[in-house]
Order: sequence, then structure tokens, then C-alpha cells
Amino acid sequence: MTHVSIIGNGNMGPAIADLVTKGGNTVEILGRDDRVTGEIVVLAVPFPAVEGIVAARRDELAGKIVVDITNPLNFETFDSLTVPADSSAAAQIAAALPDARVLKAFNTNFAATLATRTIGSQATTVLVAGDDTDAKNLLAAVVTAGGARAVDAGSLRRARELEALGFLQLTLAASEKISWTGGFGLNN
Repeated sequence: MTHVSIIGNGNMGPAIADLVTKGGNTVEILGRDDRVTGEIVVLAVPFPAVEGIVAARRDELAGKIVVDITNPLNFETFDSLTVPADSSAAAQIAAALPDARVLKAFNTNFAATLATRTIGSQATTVLVAGDDTDAKNLLAAVVTAGGARAVDAGSLRRARELEALGFLQLTLAASEKISWTGGFGLNN
């Protein structure tokens, strides 16, 4: 059994918590002052909050698998990502947490598709990028145990593309070109 700590309680935190518990794993959603106890720590917060959380919890996150679900988009204009073109939010988190194993995942999923485990007739697919194979495999096991599909999207360098895909999906949903219960699915 894997224990997961989730920092953040917007729509995604509870949706990920439900996925985790459906698979027989344990989860805690942390408040500001709660101590991290999970092997896997999910940062289910808006990108602007990440820097403060990482600074405040650096020592607690050492040795943990830290999952970045953010899409670092400009929320004022909704027209661009806020990280340099040759970087990603996940890369910035990895640089700030050199003793953690950072993964990018869940940023291309909407909470509704995690809750139902489906996008149309397809299983919800969680794309996972990272440099630590064991960390990716553990997160994939938690995701698949919960009833969704996990796909290894490659190294942490692929986080930039995942963030661009998440940005596209969010802008399409916000402009009502796709629904918040839709998204992108992968066939085998």
C-alpha cells in the first residue's frame, strides 16, 4: 500500500485523493501546517503557489516523490505559459528540490475525468514524465489501481510538452470548444 500526501484542496486534490483510495492506497489532504507523511506528495495547487510551498517544505520533501500537476499559464491573459520556452514548471521544481524525485502528471486531466475514470468511451489516461523509473512506476501503479490508465511520457524534459498540452486543453475548455468533462484520450 502506498501513502500519498496531497497539498491543495481545489478540484484536483479531492479527485486525485478519490483515485488513490479507490485503488486501496491511503491519502491525506494537507493543510498549511500539516506535516508531509506520504511517499508520494502531489502539489495540487496553482503554479504561483508552488514556489512558496517548495521553500517552506524543502526539508520535508527531500527523498519524496513530488508530483507537479501545475500548468504554468498566465491566468491574467490566458494566452501563454509563464516559464521559459526551454524549461517547465516541473524542471523549476526539480531544481529547487534536488533531493526529491520530481514527476509531472495529472496536468492534462480534468477533475471530472479523474472522478469518472473515463473520457468518452476511453479510460482516463494520466501521462507521467520523470527521470526516476522507480518513481514513475510507483505512481503508475497507484493510478492504475485506482481505475485509470498511466502512460510513461518519457523523461522530465517532456514536462514542457505536457504543460503545453495542458495549456491547450484548458484554453479550449475555457472557450467552450471542449467540455470540462472531456479532454484527450489515448488508444492502445
